[in-house]
Parts: sequence; structure tokens; C-alpha cells
Amino acid sequence: MALVRECNRLRIMLDMSHLNEAGFWDVVNLSDAPIVATHSNAHAICPSARNLSDRQLDAIRDSDGMVGLNFATAFLRPDGQMRADTGLDVMLRHLDHLISHLGEDRVGFGSDFDGAMVPEKIGDASGLPALRQEMLAHGFDDTLMTKLFHGNWLRVLALTWGG
Repeated sequence: MALVRECNRLRIMLDMSHLNEAGFWDVVNLSDAPIVATHSNAHAICPSARNLSDRQLDAIRDSDGMVGLNFATAFLRPDGQMRADTGLDVMLRHLDHLISHLGEDRVGFGSDFDGAMVPEKIGDASGLPALRQEMLAHGFDDTLMTKLFHGNWLRVLALTWGG
């Protein structure tokens, strides 16, 4: 309890991505800062304990926080398998779900490039243009992609830091 309040006072962003659901709700009930999950996905699509329920997404929306899409295939695929041959379409399904619950100003990318298995079409940061092409084909415009790729992070950081 004291840690959450001190982080709020110091304007330190708290990341919900590695908390279990009980811990998530503890922080939500104590914090007055935007609730952020830097690299998490939609439980409705992939029922991993690491992913966020619709109720959790609603709490993040209500706090004016955000969620960064995790590229790890085990948190993307409905079957939870770690497979590099995972298509980018499942990432778009998560993005659509997150945007439908959070709005387009509260979703970004959280990648998890530091050791997680990601879709082979991306591989690492140099593969992000492949994701951008899929997003364009899916109907995402440049304004939305700017928000998703960096703009929403700048927004939530400014809210958290008081800028």
C-alpha cells in the first residue's frame, strides 16, 4: 500500500503486466495514477493468466492508462503455443479488441523483444514495417498508427509525470 502511494507521489509509473489479477486490483484500488500494462494482451483472445480480462481493460480505460501489445506468441495465440510461425492476423485481433475496450488513445506496443518468441514475420525491431503493412491492409490509418507506435506512450508518460 505504501509503495503504490509513494510511487504515485513521486510520479513513478507502475506496470501491471507481471501482476496477478488480485495484485492488479490492489493497485487499481490504491492508485490515483493512470493504470498501465506495458506488455499485455486480451484474455478474451488468449486465456493466459498474463493477459487482461475485459473488466481489467475497463479499469485501465477508466484510469486513462494504457496497454502495450505484447508480441510474445504464447500471449497472442488462443492455444498459448510458442510458435514463430504465428501470423500477424492474431496481433490485429488483439489490437482490435484492445481498441474496442480502451479507445484508440490507450493502446500501444509493448513488444517484449528481450527473449520472447515473436512472430517470425517481425523477428525483431527491424521487422516492424511488416506489422505496419498488415495494419494498413487491415484499415488502420496513419493517424492511428502514429498513436499506436509512439504517441499514446508519450501521452500516458506526460500524464504520469505531470507534464
